[in-house]
Amino acid sequence: MRWTTIPVLAAALTGGAAVAYAAGFTLPAPAKIAFLYFAEKNDGGWTQAYDEARPKIEKEVGMQIPFVENVPEVAGQITPAAERFIQRGYNVIIGTAFGYSDTFKELSQKYPKVAFLNGSGTTNGPNLESFYGRTYESQYLCGMIAGAMSKSGKLGFVAAHPIGPVNWTINAYELGAQKMNPKATVTVVFTGAWNDPVKERAAAQAMADQGIDVIGQHVDTPTPQIVAQERGIYGTGHHRDLREFAPKATLCSSAWTWEKFLGPELKKIAAGNWEPNPYGAFPGIKDGGTDIACCNSVVPKDVVDKVMAERDAIIAGKQIFAGPIKDTAGTVRVAEGKSLDDAGFWKMDWFVPGVITQK
Repeated sequence: MRWTTIPVLAAALTGGAAVAYAAGFTLPAPAKIAFLYFAEKNDGGWTQAYDEARPKIEKEVGMQIPFVENVPEVAGQITPAAERFIQRGYNVIIGTAFGYSDTFKELSQKYPKVAFLNGSGTTNGPNLESFYGRTYESQYLCGMIAGAMSKSGKLGFVAAHPIGPVNWTINAYELGAQKMNPKATVTVVFTGAWNDPVKERAAAQAMADQGIDVIGQHVDTPTPQIVAQERGIYGTGHHRDLREFAPKATLCSSAWTWEKFLGPELKKIAAGNWEPNPYGAFPGIKDGGTDIACCNSVVPKDVVDKVMAERDAIIAGKQIFAGPIKDTAGTVRVAEGKSLDDAGFWKMDWFVPGVITQK
């Protein structure tokens, strides 16, 4: 995932008057879909999750979907990559990076008869919809497994940046762990980068040295899982099922299930009168986004059953961030009887008790 700041989308997700587009969007010709990938298709994480969803989406919409790899977050490369598809008759362009946001907004205005979707984007319009998943749901479930499998009660978490979409995964992880072990703590190290295996390795090794015995993550490489296996401890993955890299260590993963969201959304676009969410789409486990890839065979059946029961409850509407919730300073962040709203997720700059942050 590529974010450099808290998305401006977030602040408006539930605040302010609702924006209404004059009418639904209809393509003037049959849908032809294409992907722009931020990185190589086999990067092991963020981009590979899209590429693994692509054939499933193709089956659902009944067409092949071409893609171009390694389109960086630079307008001078995003625009020509998109326009090459548009000039060849493709009229639904899917991007996969936060850094595409402004350029996709400009493209959507330049090409009002083309539909644009962008994963982890922040811009929206009559023919443009950004989307991201409620990753706190799947990370909460992984936290439950981490809390149950930890002998020390000391969990670790390797993260990129202390921004809303990362902070909510950390907090959810701790809340899940506490459900299984009320004394569980999560020590966090921020690497300052989404993809830096050297820093991720150093962070994971330091955690193992401190007696942490389960390591979670919100970074793009499987390095924390690999280190966990090397050190004979456990881990939980992010983006995809990371057991392929650390089959003994990785207990479960918070994995993208983009086909569950994009398949139906693309069919809506193809059908006509599409109404993109003016604040962007924010699907949970029920509607796509992420889910838990569960579980390693070492996880006891009773633990798996408890996790799956919680998953069912979330799908049925359970709110993970239901009050009362205080932060580490004792300030009430979610009042009793209330639950955190979407704007609160995106603006999250606080941590629940039990989270220990380090640089």
